[in-house]
Amino acid sequence: MNRLIIIAVFVLLLLVTGVGVYLLSPPKPAPARTPVSTAPAPVVAPRPAPAPEPAPVEAPRPARRAAASAPAAAPPPADASAPPPDLVTLHVESDVPGAQVFVDRQFVGAAPVTTTDVKPGTHQINVSAPGYDQYAQSIDITPGPRDLMIRFKDVKLDAKAEVIHKHGVGSCRGTLVATAQGLRYDTTNKGDAFTVPLTNLDVFQVDYLDKNLKVKIKGGKQYNFTDPMGNADNLFVFQRDVDKARQRLLKGDQPATN
Repeated sequence: MNRLIIIAVFVLLLLVTGVGVYLLSPPKPAPARTPVSTAPAPVVAPRPAPAPEPAPVEAPRPARRAAASAPAAAPPPADASAPPPDLVTLHVESDVPGAQVFVDRQFVGAAPVTTTDVKPGTHQINVSAPGYDQYAQSIDITPGPRDLMIRFKDVKLDAKAEVIHKHGVGSCRGTLVATAQGLRYDTTNKGDAFTVPLTNLDVFQVDYLDKNLKVKIKGGKQYNFTDPMGNADNLFVFQRDVDKARQRLLKGDQPATN
């Protein structure tokens, strides 16, 4: 019993002593707190948007063959400096300056004149000059240059007349042929045939009422011709054409060479 009391007292002393020591010991300082930084939070840069992926490149497809019905490629344009293949360049000159030139009755100018308003083919050319017979001819023109020289001063003549030569007794039949080189009478009666230059005719005239053409050669023989049909018109036309050429030759114009 006493032992129990002693143990209790001893335990009580231990308790009282431990509490006193705890109360008498200085308090331990509290651990320092780590200061919290008030600096602004770092700005995080936004991540760049990812670049779009490139679209896949398709390999070129092989060209298809042109359909059989597709039109052929147009030919390259012709050289602008080259003349058209059907271009005609007609140049007309005259031995009488200023002669009036007409193509298919259309006036193109006074000679010398050049025109390209002519198509290939057959065309009627008329050229006139005062005091001369009009030049008229149908000519074929091909592409390219074409030169015409109109010679009004060249005397041209080609005339014929069937006639009967009246003799003092009887007659003979033949043909009078006139060119710029002269007058010729062709007949089977060789004694009556003759050839004479036009400038050597002393008389060359028609008696219309008598239906007679009188021809007198200078220093030579005289001939009287009639028309086989008794038509004085034929004799008149023949005499008119021959005498016109004869008068020009007498003025000094020269016979045409062709």
